[in-house]
Amino acid sequence: MSFVSWLAAGSAGIVGALTAFVWKIGAKSQQPRVVANAEVPEVEADWREVLFTSSGSVMKGWLLLPRFGADSREPEKLLPAVVVAHGWGSNRTRVLRYAHPLYKAGYAIFMYDARSHGESGAIKAPSALMFRDDVLAAVAAARGIGGIDPERVSVLGHSLGGFGSLLALDHGLKVRSVITDSMPVRFETMMEAELKRKKMPFFPLAYLIPQIWLWRAGITRKQFRAANIPEVLGRRAGSARDGRTPVLMIHSDGDDYIPAADLHRLKEQLPAKSVTTLFVSTPGHSSSERDPAFWDRVLPFLEKTLRV
Repeated sequence: MSFVSWLAAGSAGIVGALTAFVWKIGAKSQQPRVVANAEVPEVEADWREVLFTSSGSVMKGWLLLPRFGADSREPEKLLPAVVVAHGWGSNRTRVLRYAHPLYKAGYAIFMYDARSHGESGAIKAPSALMFRDDVLAAVAAARGIGGIDPERVSVLGHSLGGFGSLLALDHGLKVRSVITDSMPVRFETMMEAELKRKKMPFFPLAYLIPQIWLWRAGITRKQFRAANIPEVLGRRAGSARDGRTPVLMIHSDGDDYIPAADLHRLKEQLPAKSVTTLFVSTPGHSSSERDPAFWDRVLPFLEKTLRV
């Protein structure tokens, strides 16, 4: 073998090894850490487990129902409901932090494990579009539960659960309102956050891994381009009087995982009053609800959109 042939073979081997290494990283990063649920939700509410399906996978969730005491207002025959969607690497137990103020206010709550999370069925390549489809399936399941008013359902989505909820507006999601908490607006933000968490270099992985994710999940470039949050909100968000869906977007300026800068930029992009925004001051990615301002805005928003 000549030197040139030897060099070419060696270079091809190096490229092949690097390609296999990046592919392995991409495939591994597309499998969220599975976190076990509590056996019993720690709530002062009646509850039961609910099974439903999303794209053929069995899903598990909890339905929480408020207890109406003697000092409560008269319970309604059909309850308004809030579907709670968790984020990447989380589960329904971790979003119980939202539950207490909601069932105390008289709302039924339906929270579930997305596919490849908690106790729901696993798939090969989870994605943001999976979260979208799981929200659609969960809302359909909640609307079919006896005792819940199918015409008065809202969604509260944390992080990627919020991202999927907004994408679902373009795919027939019929809810009274959507609330997002600590949601990434751009795919690039998600990638940067995940690479930072794993202490891996942004370049060139941020340009290579998304291609692996899309290929493994069977997502076309057209579908990827359509998953554009500013454009979806421009088409779907707004006043119910105009046939649109009211959207409240919340983010903490202390979020060190998904920076609040995403929402600040989005607010500047969108037409005035198309969405309502709130910035709170709590540390970390999963603590916005600890700021009293969170519930001071969320509960009146739900009252306005669900009680009518």
